[in-house]
Amino acid sequence: MGWDVNVWRRGVGVFVLMAALAMLVAGETVLKDRLKDLQFLGYWFLCFCFTAMAFLVAILDARALRRRARQQRRALLTSTFDDIQAKARSRSPRRDQDSHR
Repeated sequence: MGWDVNVWRRGVGVFVLMAALAMLVAGETVLKDRLKDLQFLGYWFLCFCFTAMAFLVAILDARALRRRARQQRRALLTSTFDDIQAKARSRSPRRDQDSHR
């Protein structure tokens, strides 16, 4: 069984979020005194990029979730109307027979 797009998107989101978190913790503890000048800027820029990617993936996931919910609501509404129409059609001949009596 293959993974669908939602699993991939959430997996990427978790990965970039964990990478950003690990870089934040490492940058504030172990690497705090070791990063100088361009290394410092490059490191924190990379951390910022991971954070921005996590934010972007979260927005894409929210859009996909909204789209899927909208499609499910439409499908439910359509099936409900179809059920109502089918019930109305099945009751309709009985009324015609009752009115002829």
